[in-house]
Amino acid sequence: MFSFLTALSGPSTNLAIPKIAIDMDISSSMATWIVQIGLITTAILLVMFGHIGDILSKNVVFLAGGIGFLIGSAITGFAPNFSIILFGRVIQAIGAAMIMANSMGIVTQYFPDKRRAEALAVISMFISVGSISGPGIGGLIISASSWRWIYWINIPLGIVILWLGFKFLPVPKESWSHVRQVTRGANWTGQNLFTIGIIIFFLSGSFFQAGRSKLLTGVIFFVIGGIIAVYAFVQDDKANLPWIAPEVIHNRGFMTSIAALALVMLVNSVSNILLPFYFQSYNGMSAFYSGLIIMLQSVTMLCTTPFAGYLADRINRELMTVVGLVILMVSQVGYAFFPSNLDMWKIIPPIVLNGIGMAIFLSPNNALTMGLVDKRLSEIAGSLNSFARTLGMTIGISFGSSLLFFQLPGVKRVTASVGLPFIHAFANVFWTATAISAVALVLVLVRYLGSRRKLAATKESA
Repeated sequence: MFSFLTALSGPSTNLAIPKIAIDMDISSSMATWIVQIGLITTAILLVMFGHIGDILSKNVVFLAGGIGFLIGSAITGFAPNFSIILFGRVIQAIGAAMIMANSMGIVTQYFPDKRRAEALAVISMFISVGSISGPGIGGLIISASSWRWIYWINIPLGIVILWLGFKFLPVPKESWSHVRQVTRGANWTGQNLFTIGIIIFFLSGSFFQAGRSKLLTGVIFFVIGGIIAVYAFVQDDKANLPWIAPEVIHNRGFMTSIAALALVMLVNSVSNILLPFYFQSYNGMSAFYSGLIIMLQSVTMLCTTPFAGYLADRINRELMTVVGLVILMVSQVGYAFFPSNLDMWKIIPPIVLNGIGMAIFLSPNNALTMGLVDKRLSEIAGSLNSFARTLGMTIGISFGSSLLFFQLPGVKRVTASVGLPFIHAFANVFWTATAISAVALVLVLVRYLGSRRKLAATKESA
C-alpha cells in the first residue's frame, strides 16, 4: 500500500510540472528540479536506510518513513514559493527512501524462492496501480483545482496506511541511546562521500540545461561527481563496517541485474518527464487528457505484470528479461517518431509497448536479483535494488530534461511557438534512449548466454 502511495505521487508530480512552472513563474527546465531533487535525495539515502533496517528494525524504519512521507507531502502542498516546494520534496523523499529501502526485504523474508517472483510481482502491481492513478487522478485534480491537491491527497490515505502498518507489523521499542549505539560505528565517511558525489553529479544537469555556454562546467561537475560517487563504493568496500556487505557488492550476477535495472529505469523515466511537455506545453492538451494517455503505460504494466510474474517462476527468467528489453527498445524508436500533431495512431503504440516491455523485464529481473543473495542479506539487497531503480529514474529525468533543453538554448518555457526545433530535440533524446536500451540488452544477453553455458556444463557433468 505504501508502494502504491509513493508511486501515486511520482507521476502526479511529473504531470504537474508545466502548471507549477506557470504558477511559480519559473522556467520549464527549473521546474524539473521539483522531480529531480526528490529522486536525488532518495538515491542518496536508500542504501543507508537499508543497512539501518538490517541492524535496527526494518519495520521501525519503514513506518518512520511513512510518517516522513506524509510530513513532506503537507509541506509541499502548502509551500508558498519554489524554495519551500523543494524543501518539502526533500522531506517527502527521505520518507520514501526509508519505505523503499525496507519494503522488498520485508516481503522477501516471508516467501520461499519458488514463490518470490509472484510475491514481488504483487509489489510491482501496486506500483503499477499507483503509477496508473498518478496521471489519472493528478490530471483530474490539476484540471479541476490546484496542483497542490496532488500532495494533500497523500495525507488522509497515508494516515490509513500507517494505522494498518502499526497494527500488523511488529514494532519493537527502540531508545535513542540504542539507535546511536548501533549506528555509531557505521561508515559515515563513505556515506558523506557518496552524498557529495551524487549532489555534484546531478548539479551538472543544471549547467547542461543552460546550453552550450555552460557545457564545459557541466562536464567537469559530471566527471568529478561521478568519480567521487564511485570511489565511495570502493571506500565502503574497504571499511570496517561497510554499508554494503562485501558478499553483495562482489556478487557478479547480482550486480549485473542491478546494472540492467538502472539502465532500464533510466530509459523509462525519459518518457515520464518529456511526455507532459509534449502533450500539455507543446500541443496544448489539458492535464486531464494528457494524464489519461500517459497512464496507458502503467495500465499495460498492471495487466502484463501478473502474467510476467507467473511465467518468471515457470520458464527461463533470463530469457524473459531479454524479451522485455527488446520490446522496450522498440518503444523508444516509436517515441523518436512522434509527430508534431496529435496523431494518436503514432502516439499510443509506443506508450503501450513501453508498458509491456517494462512488465516483462521487471518481474523476472527482480526475482533473479533477490534470489542471488542469502536471505540474511535480503534487506541490503532490496535497498540496492531500490537504489538502482531510483538512481536510474533520477539519471533518466535529469538526462532527458538536460538533453532536451540543451538543444533549445534561450527557451524559457516550452510552448507551441517553439515549433519544429522542439520535435527534433524530442526525437534526439529518444534516439539516445534507444542506444542506452541497446547497452542494457547486451548486458542481459550476456547473462542469458552465461546461464545457458552453466546449464549445459551441469548436464554434461551429470
